[in-house]
Amino acid sequence: MAGVIGMRDHTILLLQTDAKTKTFSDYETCRESLDDICKIFEDHLRKTFPHNQSITYDISQLFDFIDKFADMTCLIYDPDDRAYVPHTKAWIKEQIYILMRKQAQGHDSSARSHHNITNF
Repeated sequence: MAGVIGMRDHTILLLQTDAKTKTFSDYETCRESLDDICKIFEDHLRKTFPHNQSITYDISQLFDFIDKFADMTCLIYDPDDRAYVPHTKAWIKEQIYILMRKQAQGHDSSARSHHNITNF
């Protein structure tokens, strides 16, 4: 897999949950948009399992959640072209995988792809 690209460039995240609902959010960096996608999933888990104090999920569950969106696109600003370049769900999942793997390696040499969230 290629390294994470465009991590410092302005990013617009386009989400389409169904045929009628489209939203967008903008971020100073691509990394912030990827982190927000994970946060959206974690918020979904908290709503789905409101009585659980702690929830563990695997990256494959996050990817299944991403795949349920009718569309998810990251538009990343390319300063050389002075234009936004679109990136697909497949690219988004690859970048999240790279980030989570780096995160896991920083805290755990086994690089597991499980994450825990705790409700407060």
